[in-house]
Amino acid sequence: MLINDTIAAIATPAGSGAIAIIRLSGEDAIKIVDKVFFGKNKLITQDAYTIHFGNIKENNEIIDEVLVSIFKAPKSYTGENSVEISCHGSIYIQQKILNLLIKNGARTANPGEFTQRAFLNGKLDLSQAEAVADLISAESKAEHKVAIRQMRGGFTSDLQKLRTELLNFISLIELELDFSEEDVEFADRTQLKNLIANIKQKTEELIYSFEYGNVIKKGIPVAIVGEPNVGKSTLLNALLNEEKAIVSNIAGTTRDAVEDLMSINGILFRFIDTAGIRKTDDTIENLGIERTMQKIENAEIVLYMIDANDKNSCNKISEISEKLENKKLIVLINKIDKAKAQNDTCNDFKTIEVSAKFKQNISVLKDALTDAVQFSKIDKSGTIVTNTRHLELLQKAYDATLRVEDGLTSGLSSDFIAQDIREILNHIGEITGEYTNDEVLGNIFANFCIGK
Repeated sequence: MLINDTIAAIATPAGSGAIAIIRLSGEDAIKIVDKVFFGKNKLITQDAYTIHFGNIKENNEIIDEVLVSIFKAPKSYTGENSVEISCHGSIYIQQKILNLLIKNGARTANPGEFTQRAFLNGKLDLSQAEAVADLISAESKAEHKVAIRQMRGGFTSDLQKLRTELLNFISLIELELDFSEEDVEFADRTQLKNLIANIKQKTEELIYSFEYGNVIKKGIPVAIVGEPNVGKSTLLNALLNEEKAIVSNIAGTTRDAVEDLMSINGILFRFIDTAGIRKTDDTIENLGIERTMQKIENAEIVLYMIDANDKNSCNKISEISEKLENKKLIVLINKIDKAKAQNDTCNDFKTIEVSAKFKQNISVLKDALTDAVQFSKIDKSGTIVTNTRHLELLQKAYDATLRVEDGLTSGLSSDFIAQDIREILNHIGEITGEYTNDEVLGNIFANFCIGK
């Protein structure tokens, strides 16, 4: 991979807008722009972190009036000389300027290549670089918080401290191997046990956090269930504020699950409107009911809707009680615009009286949903993993700590213990990018957008 050439790309989303940004990075970035930019002074003579007004020209023909921002190595995002051209958002202008830059010595950037260069030049570790992609794709406040925390070091800073201590120990153990005939110990086994225990605890916490972190990224699944015609589809439409699901007085209208995402108080929820639960001879409807049961099993939160007119509805919840184990259950007593809710029969459950049709108490429901997922965890916890690659490496590191613990307890020879310690070091190093290869980097940065 060339690291000394200059890359260029349109950094703003495809399409027309008021303003577009074209980025360059590389040793000759400023020189290349200087060939086509005509302002008060030559850019090459200007200070870093300055902005300059002028024209982009080709053969004395003005293409656009632009602002050019200059960043000089090593104090730039990529660690290289970098330039950002702010032009008008015309697709024609964007492409014309990009082609002109390529004609004068730049090449088109690959997806994620700016961030990849930032990693290769030591501006970010690999986990921080991956957090950049998470930040760009964040759809909720919770995702944003996790991505920002990871970009600032996140959990890897804690792991790096433990890794540095472990490096000192393996150096001493390997020194012991050089003096194996003299039967000496340079590494304090008690201190090593304590360090391994700390690493084991940290990796275990991070592995456990992935279940929560994965939900943050994909949306917390909320199943809306109940008998036919209790207002499940109406509730979904009320929550989303659009006619997403078909609403009808005919029982069994919803045959398959209808899903959509919505951010509430900074948390992304994935609402699932399910088929009404009842006994029926309709084969297709029964398939829908089977899928309802599957959605209940996969949900984090279950909204069980009952009709305020049906005084026996609360008793029917027990029929699916096995499916509700370990789920956060909220009972919604709907249609209170038509009847007074009989919530005295639902004292065993958290209940909210609503009118989905008239959107009454929908805000109360939204607050209850965010309370149910304990949003405070995101604010207070520094141990949230959302990346599958990190999870796999943490699991491997954790398994290696178990082998080291067993080896220390059983008096295993130092060379075998050293081998397992190296595995811990390697797996933690792979998270931050200290140990990696071009194939891994290619897979990671291929998922970035061009221009970042």
